Amino acid sequence: MKETTDSVNRIRIIDAIRGFSLLGILICNILIFQYGMYGKGMLELFHASPVDIAAHNVLLVVAEGSFMPIFMFLFGYSLLKLRERLVQSGLKPWRALFRRFALLAGAGLLHSILLWDGDILLPYGITGFVLLLFVNRKPKTLLIWAVILGVLFAAATYGMYEPSQGEDPKTTEYVQRSIPILSEGSYADIAKFREESPLDIPEAGLIFVALMLPFMLMPMFLLGIAAAKKGWFRNPRQERTAYQYGAAVLLPVGLLLKGFGVGMSETQIGPVLTQIGGPLLALGYLAAFALVLSHLSRSSYLLRAFESVGRLSLTNYLMQTVICTTLFYGYGLGWFGKVGVITGTLLAIVIYALQAIGSALLLKRVKHGPFEMLLRIGTYFSLNGKLRNVPQSKPVPPVSADL
Repeated sequence: MKETTDSVNRIRIIDAIRGFSLLGILICNILIFQYGMYGKGMLELFHASPVDIAAHNVLLVVAEGSFMPIFMFLFGYSLLKLRERLVQSGLKPWRALFRRFALLAGAGLLHSILLWDGDILLPYGITGFVLLLFVNRKPKTLLIWAVILGVLFAAATYGMYEPSQGEDPKTTEYVQRSIPILSEGSYADIAKFREESPLDIPEAGLIFVALMLPFMLMPMFLLGIAAAKKGWFRNPRQERTAYQYGAAVLLPVGLLLKGFGVGMSETQIGPVLTQIGGPLLALGYLAAFALVLSHLSRSSYLLRAFESVGRLSLTNYLMQTVICTTLFYGYGLGWFGKVGVITGTLLAIVIYALQAIGSALLLKRVKHGPFEMLLRIGTYFSLNGKLRNVPQSKPVPPVSADL
């Protein structure tokens, strides 16, 4: 199939999978928006119904910790493709990528201070700097490092976890105080409350966690870079068999490990099983969704919907925070702790559907969302957000989008 101009520089299936991962991320994040980072694990304090508690346990298995890794994988994948474009365009990739990660980290810091403490942009930006040390490595080397870091992190989870002896009084008191503040408080009240934490972690411990965080997150990023080097997802129809095997193996294994992990959450081995099962399930979802997309026509509304959200992923991610904090916090509608798990999940789907419609309409008028454009301007150091001085002798090679 002949390539279109739009498909030359983008791989449509990657945008669509990125959009799919944002749906799962929103479904998980909406629990934090309506119960808080610590409250979502203490639903009894919100008088949740048995049905909502059961639904939460299901989400712990099928969603939590398995959609963010997809986003990490695609971050690594896109990092390599961006670096290739920068090299082919005659720019120095290290400078451009350094600016990009600095902008992401800065945006994440502002996001966490001004709006919400569940930000992912700051750790992604910081991790990006570390990834620059690996981006030139061979796929086999990247795979080895991903496995080593994953095993080390799982072992650390086992070593650090202590079986619960009941609810921590400080955490319980913190969550109880959060209910009136987040549901009725002003913007200033909520911003001040975000500075508090129920955890007694010394300053040295916080510094250590900050230094180790990029390495904890890196396995999925590294796998994404390796996948880009191997040319995965460039020919979806030709790769269907690989998608089928991946989904057939990784989905049941990931679900099984996470299911046992959630069921054994009060033991030392439970969190380890969850930690291992989460990324495996993420890879299973990635393969399964790629398989579905490979059967869709290029004009499919489903493909376009996910692709539109994925192309505006940064704008949509930040807008999800604006929308949900307005719905749940006291300076908005004050729905904090009042919606429930099932209704909240349905609400997330509605919000996502509206974002898909809005993204598709916006992309008919512009090529990039507002925040994507700002990131491009900073990355390329160009006011129009475009690559400059592209040598005619080194055209960007076309990328198959045969869907």
